[in-house]
Amino acid sequence: MARLVPSSLRTRLALTFGIGTSLVLLVALSLLYVALDRQLDAAVDADLTGRADDLLAGILARDPGAVRGDPMAQLYAADGTPVASATALGGRVLLPPDQVRAVGPEPVRIVLLLTVRPGETPERVRLLARPVGRDGEILAVGQPLSTVEGAGDRQLIVLAVATPVLIAALCVLGWLLVRAALRPVDRLTREAAAISTLDSDRRLPAVAGDDEIARLAATLDGMLARLAVAFARERAFVDDAGHELRTPIAIMRGEIDLALQAVDDPEEVRRSLSAAQRQAARLGRLAEDMLLLARERAGALGVLRAPVDLTDLAHAEARALGPVTDLTIEVHGDPVITDADADRMRQVLANLAANSAAAGARTARVTVGTDGTDVRIEWADDGSGFPPDLLDRAFERFVRGDPARTAPTGAGLGLSIVRAVVTAHDGTAELRNGPPLGGAVVTVRLPAT
Repeated sequence: MARLVPSSLRTRLALTFGIGTSLVLLVALSLLYVALDRQLDAAVDADLTGRADDLLAGILARDPGAVRGDPMAQLYAADGTPVASATALGGRVLLPPDQVRAVGPEPVRIVLLLTVRPGETPERVRLLARPVGRDGEILAVGQPLSTVEGAGDRQLIVLAVATPVLIAALCVLGWLLVRAALRPVDRLTREAAAISTLDSDRRLPAVAGDDEIARLAATLDGMLARLAVAFARERAFVDDAGHELRTPIAIMRGEIDLALQAVDDPEEVRRSLSAAQRQAARLGRLAEDMLLLARERAGALGVLRAPVDLTDLAHAEARALGPVTDLTIEVHGDPVITDADADRMRQVLANLAANSAAAGARTARVTVGTDGTDVRIEWADDGSGFPPDLLDRAFERFVRGDPARTAPTGAGLGLSIVRAVVTAHDGTAELRNGPPLGGAVVTVRLPAT
């Protein structure tokens, strides 16, 4: 069955159009034939009624030649005996006595098979029989149907010849219309097939108008633009990641080479191996950060939600992070309990502390509270703040501030990880400069339990 259905959309549309229009045309022509046939029948009935009225007026006026001068008429007595007959009938009787007696007060229309002319084959005749209104007499007026039926047959022949021609013309017209309508789709298909990942700036041809195909072309073109931006970001990520990985790897190789050259000097070997160990730890952190961001991009960054007192967690992290980052961390706020991943929230606070320390801050303040239906964690420091040109993109990967004002050890992934973790909690993160300590301010909002 599937093989009988054409694979081409153009063919399917043209075939559907042809079948649909053919059915509509056949129904319309059939209705036209029926309507014309009824009009012909109505014309015969109108002619019979008019002739009967004229003959009735003549009969009531005692005109004996009224019936004899009609092409096909007879006047019957109440018992069915012909009283007057049209000369053209040549003595033939239109209605037998039993049918004459069956005529009531209302006119009767019947069709009989009669021999109109001597020697000819019988033909169908329509008769109108009606009472005259005196002594029970009945008037019958007839009309042969050969002319009407011949006109109907000719009409049927004309329709039988014209219908296939009209159907063929409509099918060709439908094919042309479908081909013209789908021509832009063919152009878009060929152009889209020719675009590769290397053609990041290539776009689809514009389609004139404001119909569905034009909107589809505009939508696909916008999608290509978004994909180009995404590809550019991914390429930048790979380039930045390669740059960040190259530096510690080069340092590790250099330190290992120094250790191999100084095997007779244990102190030099220890210093070289310690430096290599620090770079290995830096590589490990960088790999973990990149893996976390990759999971977040794929929507696979999982969080294990459980009731957490964010204020208590902030106090604990302040005690742990202060000595490591050389920051004085103050925590303010009443206990606030919500469903969150405690380990991920510790990672958020650790990255914010590292960011503040890298900016030269000496004091940081953590304020925990509720903000309507959200839980708010505000991290503020007294450092140099975010450079104005970085405020709009500080959450992007591998974005770092001025090296003269920040430590060169970071990879620029801390705030990206903060936003990734907060987003995984269905929250938001914002940043600004200013009060309460005059430096950077990062505000995290999480849904309240």
